[in-house]
Amino acid sequence: MLYAGFIHGSAYFGYFHLELFAIGLDPLELVLRSLRLATLPALAVLAVIVMTPRFPELLVTLRVPSAVIDRLVASYRFAARAHMLFVALGIAAMAAWRYIQPWGWLCPVLIATGLLLGELGPSRPGASSSWGRTVVLTAAALFVGWAIALAATSLGRLDAQRDAERSVLRVEVVVLSTERLSMAPGPAAPRAEDLGAGNHYRYRYSRLRLLVARDQRYYLLPVGWRHERDPTYVIQDDDSIRIELRPGVRRN
Repeated sequence: MLYAGFIHGSAYFGYFHLELFAIGLDPLELVLRSLRLATLPALAVLAVIVMTPRFPELLVTLRVPSAVIDRLVASYRFAARAHMLFVALGIAAMAAWRYIQPWGWLCPVLIATGLLLGELGPSRPGASSSWGRTVVLTAAALFVGWAIALAATSLGRLDAQRDAERSVLRVEVVVLSTERLSMAPGPAAPRAEDLGAGNHYRYRYSRLRLLVARDQRYYLLPVGWRHERDPTYVIQDDDSIRIELRPGVRRN
């Protein structure tokens, strides 16, 4: 879970031009991020991979009628005999990698399924030695880990794109400063105001939204932020800065 959370967080914050380690998320937060992968399709695929070696026993436990079990077991045995077809499909799909995104994680899933069917499926002549079985199962585990990484990366980026498009709904941030801050100009630049020399916090910057806050650092997005053109601002809260948090725009 920590691994999946790290991959998801790296993809998510990387979309906003940030390094995950620089932000300083703790392990618990990364584990909680991994729960984002617990979607119905992902859980279904994981359940199929885990239960593949015990498919016949599962049917008996569920008290499925024997006639249905016989047909399903026959299909299962056929799939086990044709396990290399799953591997071949996974390899073929990799050749079309750029055209199947964001479903690229299905490639290692197909390969891992084929390896498991071939090694843990119904017994057959010429079964692998203990060493050969260990190698195959290790390879299957690596492909499952790769699938998790691909799924976490894709989901992290999709989550970031969605949050960027709806950034106006996030918590509004107003930055008050005793000194003028260097904010990059552009279509989505913050609104800068000079409140006058008589004010301790003379400069005010608005039209900003909170991405995340850690260790007195505020990571801010200007309203209308775009990945390909706009910076993410990092503001260190100290004696020269005051941060005001306000509700973002709410949809009716």
